[in-house]
Amino acid sequence: MLKAGQAAPMFVLPDADMELIDIARFKGRKHVILFFYPRDDAPCCTLQATDFSDHEDEFARLDCLIIGISRDDCIKHAEFRDKHGISVCLLSDAEGSACEQYGVWQAREVNGVTKYGIVRSTFVIDKQGILRLALYGVNAKGHALAMLRAVKELNS
Repeated sequence: MLKAGQAAPMFVLPDADMELIDIARFKGRKHVILFFYPRDDAPCCTLQATDFSDHEDEFARLDCLIIGISRDDCIKHAEFRDKHGISVCLLSDAEGSACEQYGVWQAREVNGVTKYGIVRSTFVIDKQGILRLALYGVNAKGHALAMLRAVKELNS
């Protein structure tokens, strides 16, 4: 698992419109919040994505871009975005490469059976590409506002 102070792993993934996004392009220009979530349209995932979208302007005023990532494909992301009015960037990690890099693809035991999935996690990357926060197993409720406070501290 990643820790604050490490260089953030870089990757290139497609967004909901199938355009490739290279997070390295934001280095030196913006803070980035990456939030990994299990799947589109699940209740907590929807709450988290809509909360971040509701506060996107406040994050933008702090030079911070918000990016959500799950293993769902681009088409499912587009449907999810359009259905719920989500404005933050959603990236598809269908192959799971970014999930592996960030250590969010983890085994869990469910009814005695080991299953793999994304552990809801959030990473705050500063403008220099350094992880300032690496949070695993986060609770979706109130999380966007907590991350807004964290980004405000980066700028002070």
